[in-house]
Amino acid sequence: MEREGLSNGQMEMVLQFQDFTGIDDITVCRDVLTRHMWDLEVAIQEQLNIREGRPSVYATESRPPQVINDRYLQHVFSSSTSSNSPPSGFRGLFTYFINNVFSFCYNTVSSLVMAFLNLFRSNERIVTDPLRDVLTFIETYKEKYPVHPVFYHGTYAQALNDAKRELKFLLVYLHSDGRSETDSFCRNSLSSPEVVAYINRHMLFWACDIVSPEGYRVSHSINARSYPIMVVVGMRWNKMIIMGRLEGDCNAEELLRRLQTIVTDNEVYLSQARADRLERSLTQTLRKQQDEAYEISLKADQEKERRKQEEKEEELKRLQTIEDEKQAEQERKNNIARLKIDMASEVPSEPSADEPGTTSIVFKLPSGARIERRFFRTHSIRDVYNFIFCHPASPDRVEITTNFPKRVLFSEVKESDLSIAEAGLQNREVIFVNDLDA
Repeated sequence: MEREGLSNGQMEMVLQFQDFTGIDDITVCRDVLTRHMWDLEVAIQEQLNIREGRPSVYATESRPPQVINDRYLQHVFSSSTSSNSPPSGFRGLFTYFINNVFSFCYNTVSSLVMAFLNLFRSNERIVTDPLRDVLTFIETYKEKYPVHPVFYHGTYAQALNDAKRELKFLLVYLHSDGRSETDSFCRNSLSSPEVVAYINRHMLFWACDIVSPEGYRVSHSINARSYPIMVVVGMRWNKMIIMGRLEGDCNAEELLRRLQTIVTDNEVYLSQARADRLERSLTQTLRKQQDEAYEISLKADQEKERRKQEEKEEELKRLQTIEDEKQAEQERKNNIARLKIDMASEVPSEPSADEPGTTSIVFKLPSGARIERRFFRTHSIRDVYNFIFCHPASPDRVEITTNFPKRVLFSEVKESDLSIAEAGLQNREVIFVNDLDA
């Protein structure tokens, strides 16, 4: 089997499934696991259910697949097929040819007539409990014939759905106790260990009695004319069709040969269906992976774009904040400049050096520069502060202090209305100008 498309873990599950179920074809194992979403436990349980004749959890009675009943597409075997060999001689061959042509024409015409009559025939029996009809027949059959293939314990519709889903052959057997050949067929042919083993290995086996409403309905759907009758249903060209028809009694060897012929000639269609289903599954898986990869890539691109947009917005906010701070700072400086201009007019004039009652104050600026200015002792400390505040070399926000003992004479938070004399300043003082923004 091609390992393409399978991971090591999936390959290990395929081998485990094959060991549990004993299915030889590893492609079938992969197909079953794929349909069960690679759930090994569920896949194994479903196979065990089918082998024991229990319907799968997916089997349903609603909308069973349509079964095509075309004798041209069927292997048709009757009780006389194996016993009547072509006679020798020209007359015998001519008679044999005429009989076969007549039989073929008769069967074809009768099938068409039966199909036409079924269009106008009302159902004589209403199927109310098809599952009970099947289970009742199975119990009755087991009591009379202990050796038998594994019966499918479900309705005909469920069997069709399971056969289609699992891509297995469905062997339908309709029982009729009113036919003398039935007992011999069930006791000798259908009970053969080789036949039983072959059916259990290759097919689902569904059976019912035609006296029950379910069996009667199925007998009409397959156009049964003689009993016992078996039909093999399988998938071909994406449709469920009757692939083989076995009418009447035959020995076990002949029954096994007929079943093998039908299976051998039609296994290629099931294999093709499995391959098509697997290809569709792989295509869907690949498409899903591509969609997931696209979604991941799209989300990554969207996330990248989102982060890029956020970074851009953060940068714009940062630049805007800087600009606002610059404008605020510039506005503050402009306000201070206007305030200095306004306050400069309030600074009293400097007295002359020979004026009595004056004090010489040396302002020591943060830059190290010294400014000397005379004031009358009656001038206020506010006048001293306004002078140095309005000076071009002075910082924008200042306080004036003495050095020893250190005390704040005037600042934004500590204003004073004392005069120079009341503040204790002498004839000559040094006042420190401190930058509050430093």
